[in-house]
Amino acid sequence: MNQIDDSSAAAVSEASAKCFHCGERCADLQFNKDDKSFCCNGCLVVHDLLTENGLGHFYDLNHSPGTRMRRPSKAEQFACLDEPDVQRQLLDFTDEKTSHVTFQIPAIHCIACVWLLENLFQLNPGIGLSRVNFAKREVAIAFVPQKIKLSELVELLVSIGYEPSLTLGKLEPRKLDRAGRRRWLQMGVAGFAFGNIMLLSVPRYFGLRGASEPQLQMAFGWLSLALALPVLIFSASDYWKSALLMARQRMLTLDVPIALGLAALYSQSAYEILFRHGGGYLDSMTGLVFFLLCGRAFQQKINERLTFDLDYKSFFPLSATRKTDPGIEEHVSISTLKTGDRLIVRNGELIPADATLLAGAASIDYSFVTGESEPVAKREGDYLYAGGRQTGAAIEIETVKPVSQSYLTSLWNHAAFRKNRENNFNSLTNRYSRRFTRIVVGIALVAALFWVFKGDWPRGLKAFTSVLIVACPCALALAAPFALGTAQRWLARMKIFLKNSLILERLADANVIVFDKTGTLTTASGAQVSFSGKPLTAMEKDLIHSVAWHSTHPLAVRIAKSIRAGAVLTVEGFKESSGNGIRGIISGKQILLGSPNWLAEQGIQIPQTFSAGGSIVCAAIDGEFCGAFTLVSNVRPEMEKLLRQLECGHEMVLLSGDNEREREKFRKLFGDRSELRFNQNPFDKLEFIRRLQSKGKTVVMVGDGLNDAGALQQSDVGVAVVEKIGVFSPASDVILESSQLGRLAEILRLARHGVRIVKISFGISVVYNLVGVGIAAAGVLSPVICALLMPASSISVMLFACGVTTWAARRSKLHLNPEVQP
Repeated sequence: MNQIDDSSAAAVSEASAKCFHCGERCADLQFNKDDKSFCCNGCLVVHDLLTENGLGHFYDLNHSPGTRMRRPSKAEQFACLDEPDVQRQLLDFTDEKTSHVTFQIPAIHCIACVWLLENLFQLNPGIGLSRVNFAKREVAIAFVPQKIKLSELVELLVSIGYEPSLTLGKLEPRKLDRAGRRRWLQMGVAGFAFGNIMLLSVPRYFGLRGASEPQLQMAFGWLSLALALPVLIFSASDYWKSALLMARQRMLTLDVPIALGLAALYSQSAYEILFRHGGGYLDSMTGLVFFLLCGRAFQQKINERLTFDLDYKSFFPLSATRKTDPGIEEHVSISTLKTGDRLIVRNGELIPADATLLAGAASIDYSFVTGESEPVAKREGDYLYAGGRQTGAAIEIETVKPVSQSYLTSLWNHAAFRKNRENNFNSLTNRYSRRFTRIVVGIALVAALFWVFKGDWPRGLKAFTSVLIVACPCALALAAPFALGTAQRWLARMKIFLKNSLILERLADANVIVFDKTGTLTTASGAQVSFSGKPLTAMEKDLIHSVAWHSTHPLAVRIAKSIRAGAVLTVEGFKESSGNGIRGIISGKQILLGSPNWLAEQGIQIPQTFSAGGSIVCAAIDGEFCGAFTLVSNVRPEMEKLLRQLECGHEMVLLSGDNEREREKFRKLFGDRSELRFNQNPFDKLEFIRRLQSKGKTVVMVGDGLNDAGALQQSDVGVAVVEKIGVFSPASDVILESSQLGRLAEILRLARHGVRIVKISFGISVVYNLVGVGIAAAGVLSPVICALLMPASSISVMLFACGVTTWAARRSKLHLNPEVQP
């Protein structure tokens, strides 16, 4: 008998053992280590791999956070990933030093997965930075190909249970969204149980005689307990996991009171049914879970819609110069580019898609991708990766892959251009949520004890669960992203592009606006160009035109258009000095084109002074001064009205790199109270903004994005005004098409409206919670009504934030743009 009992106990122990790594039931107990059981050798190997590399904290973040190894890794299975043709389809970037790849990994399901994947560098020294996008189940990894091959990287991911979903024709197709299917199944189980338990409770609701029979009461009660159990275990599992995780981390979130409420409801219901004291509250419990899941599904759909808009609605603008016929160019949106298009990429412009170099000497700056600013020389026929920036004469390329809008957006959000400023809304929301949860739990306990001491413990239980359920800080957390996200979408329709919606918060706080002059307040496209000096020969015109054609600076572009010349000549050694000028060598002759001071620094003797108004660009060939181009740029017609609108509530400053010849002209435009500074180089502009910020000012810098990168980066909000949006301005927070500059006052007004709407939404959330918690504490609200009110409050705040922001955008007359189709 004892042997039988021992064997039975062993069998029970064996059957009940769960894998320490993945949580699945162990078929046998042969894979054990340190009093831990594993379902297979794969999970044991992964456990050893993590602990030996100092990643044992992975198991502290969650119970059984890993995924099971269903099959062993086979090196030959992924050998094809090292083929050059396959790598070109998979890799975002590669050179001799580093490679970047983005994988979709369906197995990502919790915070432990994110933590492990972002610590891959501890598993292999060849892996650098890795970043997880939890919403998309994606991980972006940088690795050193000399230390770890792409196939070995995939094998490593597979070995720890995170197999990428590879979509090449040679590999497996993309897997289904299991997490989404699980959410719908959870909701279906909860809805099924809720409906059936309510049907079983109908006799009790209406006091029918049949409900008083003990046998029937017991049968209905046991059946309701059985129906509610899958809801408690499966449908509400996410709440349990989150509450346990927060308990381990000693944090309080909304899931903690919800889990407590569910436990209290089921325990009380089981007590009443088992001891025949009543019918319990299982209808309320299952209804609570069902409505909570419905509310969460609605929020998830809204968030997915916002994410879709951010990725594919051109929040990151970029155009390209497409070559159709010899000598014919057109500016097109990158969304219209196709594989095989021929593009012209000038100095400072971004390569929008992987391409092959057809003509020209490429010097590619990949600092947006790798952080390394050393340009990489490329020859005709070489492969160029998207995200590189040409830093020399114009080149011609042919695209070989479609444009990845989301990849280019990530370059704009590169850490090198991030402004580390605390976000008030985010910090306020976090502080509110933590304090609110503590207060709610305290109120729930006080209400329960109050009614228990009065001898009405059923009412105390109802008050306890109702308070925990009706409280909803979610509405506050949703107010900022929905209100500001809606405003961002409206602005994008106006070709006003924000790096993220939280830029609107800083725009609303702005009290100083600093303007650049050339290309910002003035338009170079309509500038009147005149030349003073000895008449240029046809050859000299060809030389100057060819050098100017390679630049994207507004003055160089206008000069190139004003000179009637032949074909563009090949330029060697092209170099552009920000804020000074450009140089290049053609057939052994050196051509300089820039400001008089810059040419004088290069040893060129300037024989005359320039008194005429306008911007002066001097030209020299082989060290001899040829003459000067005077460009009288017209002030944009909408600037006078804009500056009058901005006078109220803002200090205004003009910082210009030109001399003071046009001071009186701009004094009349800005008024006597504004500060005008001329002869400002890029460093002077940056230092001036620093001084303003040291005085506590919130500065908006409005510049052309070419010569003002430092000032745009230093300012609280950098607004790059561009004639054509092919010139990448990563230091800016806002990219504004020049035709929309006159709307700057409306943008600031909409930002202030958006912030005000968020604060009103905060107030609505507070009032709702005060009223709801007060009534619930009185014990007069049933838990199921509270479950309905909770998602209703979140939905109402979302609708309020989106609706009122849309109304504010219309009221700001942003929708009157003829190009907009709201």
